[in-house]
Amino acid sequence: MDQKRNEYLKKKQDPSLKLFVVLSKAYRSVADQVAKDIRSHGLNTTDFGVLELLYHQGEQPLQKIGDKILLASGSITYVVDKLEKKELVKRTPCPNDRRITFASITEEGQQLLNDIFPEHWKQIEAITAGLNEEEKVAAIPLLKKLGMYADDFSGKS
Repeated sequence: MDQKRNEYLKKKQDPSLKLFVVLSKAYRSVADQVAKDIRSHGLNTTDFGVLELLYHQGEQPLQKIGDKILLASGSITYVVDKLEKKELVKRTPCPNDRRITFASITEEGQQLLNDIFPEHWKQIEAITAGLNEEEKVAAIPLLKKLGMYADDFSGKS
């Protein structure tokens, strides 16, 4: 028993495990607050993610939206259907390939984001105010490096 306890205590002090726990808790806390802000504008995070992608990057093939906002391909149709019914997004068939359909943000969708985004940005600034600007700038490349390594990890093992 003492050996198992010692192994547990050693693992508990491991910075990799500690980083994972702290990173997970921090992400959940920040994401929950951001989601709460988005819901206050009558959207869910998935709807907002699709609108924001189309707003900032323009027309996108439906097949590519899921990859860009981490959404399963089967869910894209459902989300775009909802946004289309609200007249925030429109579909356009590709003239050269019938298998491809594009989604783009409508004027109504652009106006909604124009109205929402300045306040949403302020909320994100308030939510992340636990770090000063210098700390935020320092954290970005470290988290990016960790994420890129984790993305490539399956090829390394």
